[in-house]
Amino acid sequence: MEERVRSTMDNLRKNGFEVKFFDNIKEAKNDIIRQIQVDDTVGIGGSMTVFDMNIYEELKEKGINVFWHWKVPDEEKMQARNNADKAKIYITSTNAITEDGKLINMDGVGNRVSSMFYGHEKIYIIAGINKICKDYEGARNRIRNIAAPKNAERLKLDTPCTITGKCVDCSSPSRICNVEVILHKKPSNANVFIFLVNEELGY
Repeated sequence: MEERVRSTMDNLRKNGFEVKFFDNIKEAKNDIIRQIQVDDTVGIGGSMTVFDMNIYEELKEKGINVFWHWKVPDEEKMQARNNADKAKIYITSTNAITEDGKLINMDGVGNRVSSMFYGHEKIYIIAGINKICKDYEGARNRIRNIAAPKNAERLKLDTPCTITGKCVDCSSPSRICNVEVILHKKPSNANVFIFLVNEELGY
């Protein structure tokens, strides 16, 4: 394990988060699935990392109620978000982790980022080591010029960043950087588990 990764994990723990390190995404997925019981409900926030894990499909196969707006028709997306907000367990990723142990996120609707700190018995945040940034400015730069443009392009949104590949702080109705949330420490009464994976995952 790189010293930078080890130090980041130490700082996350100092900030109150539970942290586990995995060599690959399969190990992380198996660990989460093992902990989820058949009578649990699970909400998932928009995340390419989680999408690539295929964890939604495996949980459904176990007979678990899973709510994810990425997996339903457009007319059912809001209801899926609402159901995910009320789920016992929430699974998502983070846009960036600073080396001093903070989680930095931006969102369009706000459902993902609000569920990272409130409303669930357990919150699992899965991230590849590519999400580690030196500091807040590095994290914001990563979000604005890597994560947001790639997500906007994936969603075929009418935003300048889909063309320029970087944020121009636009006023587009399709903008996906409307809400910024920083988890400086583990929020009170929230059980947040960070699964750091020794791979490059998501945007």
